[in-house]
Amino acid sequence: MGRTDRLEGHLREPGEQPGVVVFAREGEGVTVDPKCPFCEIVQREDSDAREVYRDDDVVAFFPLEPATLGHTLVIPREHVPDIWSLDEATAVRLAGATTRLSRGVKDALAPDGLNIIQSNGKAATQTVFHLHVHIVPRWESDAVGRIWPPETNYSEAQKDDAWERLRDACRKEMRA
Repeated sequence: MGRTDRLEGHLREPGEQPGVVVFAREGEGVTVDPKCPFCEIVQREDSDAREVYRDDDVVAFFPLEPATLGHTLVIPREHVPDIWSLDEATAVRLAGATTRLSRGVKDALAPDGLNIIQSNGKAATQTVFHLHVHIVPRWESDAVGRIWPPETNYSEAQKDDAWERLRDACRKEMRA
């Protein structure tokens, strides 16, 4: 069964992202990027995907190169490139699914710890520009190692400047 048998696509509307197509699915619009590998998984076009969970809001699957066994990615079904493009309703559903799936990882694999990682932009090591949350089970002996530097050399003035700018921006954002 091909994409056209399952999905009914239409051309991009004014204001939509270039290269992004809206498909009708079960009576609702779902925005997908035809060049996005994670959208292929959402649309069930990647037969190699090791899918762990799927519902109306999210899909969870193993990455091709897991950092540890059980490393799971959780993505919104809607194509959202990064956290700055994420609406609050989708964020709530993504966070809830991540929390529940993390409990599943704990029950199934009994890790010593767990990292939840969500990266945005090339500088933060985002390589697929479809928002995704990494659930990474951790063991004392795993190959991942430390994810934070042991120390930094920021001056108190630098920290105070960043703190004041961030505090002001957050207050504005939270009032919006």
